[in-house]
Amino acid sequence: MKLWVSALLMAWFGVLSCVQAEFFTSIGHMTDLIYAEKELVQSLKEYILVEEAKLSKIKSWANKMEALTSKSAADAEGYLAHPVNAYKLVKRLNTDWPALEDLVLQDSAAGTKYQAVLSVDDCFGMGRSAYNEGDYYHTVLWMEQVLKQLDAGEEATTTKSQVLDYLSYAVFQLGDLHRALELTRRLLSLDPSHERAGGNLRYFEQLLEEEREKMLSNQTEAELATPEGIYERPVDYLPERDVYESLCRGEGVKLTPRRQKRLFCRYHHGNRAPQLLIAPFKEEDEWDSPHIVRYYDVMSDEEIERIKEIAKPKLARATVRDPKTGVLTVASYRVSKSSWLEEDDDPVVARVNRRMQHITGLTVKTAELLQVANYGVGGQYEPHFDFSRRPFDSGLKTEGNRLATFLNYMSDVEAGGATVFPDLGAAIWPKKGTAVFWYNLLRSGEGDYRTRHAACPVLVGCKWVSNKWFHERGQEFLRPCGSTEVD
Repeated sequence: MKLWVSALLMAWFGVLSCVQAEFFTSIGHMTDLIYAEKELVQSLKEYILVEEAKLSKIKSWANKMEALTSKSAADAEGYLAHPVNAYKLVKRLNTDWPALEDLVLQDSAAGTKYQAVLSVDDCFGMGRSAYNEGDYYHTVLWMEQVLKQLDAGEEATTTKSQVLDYLSYAVFQLGDLHRALELTRRLLSLDPSHERAGGNLRYFEQLLEEEREKMLSNQTEAELATPEGIYERPVDYLPERDVYESLCRGEGVKLTPRRQKRLFCRYHHGNRAPQLLIAPFKEEDEWDSPHIVRYYDVMSDEEIERIKEIAKPKLARATVRDPKTGVLTVASYRVSKSSWLEEDDDPVVARVNRRMQHITGLTVKTAELLQVANYGVGGQYEPHFDFSRRPFDSGLKTEGNRLATFLNYMSDVEAGGATVFPDLGAAIWPKKGTAVFWYNLLRSGEGDYRTRHAACPVLVGCKWVSNKWFHERGQEFLRPCGSTEVD
């Protein structure tokens, strides 16, 4: 467009330069100016048409975005509760809006539809991100989904050649040479001039020939081949990943009928705390050993909203302590934002702290500040211990280790977001206004390794929690030490 304007201006100034010369001395020459001016008008009209077309696209984009933002802004958390909506928001801000800035609005409609469906291009983008991270297992899953949607006739800018290019190399990285060869041949049938595919084909054929030469006489090629499309996830740093993810899906919970018979509900008065004698809390056993309990109606809706209101301006990416250096740092296995609230921040913070003290019978004097955490789309915290396994951690010398965890659920979560204990096979699902409590240390003072737990990824919804970590110091007469675990 800038070139068009420049050309128009150059033509205009060319005519003006002619006028400023002695064209007026000859009528014959001046007639040329008439035609030159006519051409300028025609060029100007063409320029206006192009600009109007651009403006029409911009107006259309603006109208669609106005309709979308009016809906999303009416209930921001509800809108972002769906992971696809959250993903598309990020995509719009990183892709569609920059494209609009450059006045290149092709395929802009893909970013303006208010629907919770991933398009072919969306899935391809997810697969490509996994590929760039070296996660070939999930690359295959996403690229296979792209092929399914393309085969179903969905329109997209992504082509099968692009998909097969990523997919063939991903399955090769997973050790499936036969399928990599087959996919590469499919790619070349669609795009015979694909240079990289041609090189890969020759390389795969060479490797396959070497494999055949190494085959034992009593083995067949079929026995050595990997079953097509069946892959095991590569082993990573998390030994209990399969159990952890299974529990997050609601599978593999080891709450047997025999164990369930040992779980009860009761009214809890916090060791006959005067504040709870008249209005005790409803207590429900979630697990028998280690003992994990849930309390109901711990926080009101008004208190929750006030806590969130205070915490939001202070939210920052949650950190973990590096096990080697002891330094706080961000990590991919903890994806959330958190803030720390002091009692002076608002009376509701002090009130909630006192309530947790009354319920647990433990003192908050040596406890940590109230931590508030918000988990958005995909927010999670992989399996970890709340207690420190570094006996000389700074802070532990004076306050002792984290004795117990009191976790408040400040929102419901439509899908995902459970608190799971992989070693136990236990899963605890968020319920707004409730809280769960467990001891991290045995009565001997040693860490209870059974309490290794995780916050499952939020799939649909928005998860808000707050927690208080009670430390050992000051609890000696409130939870006496002993050689056995009796609570």
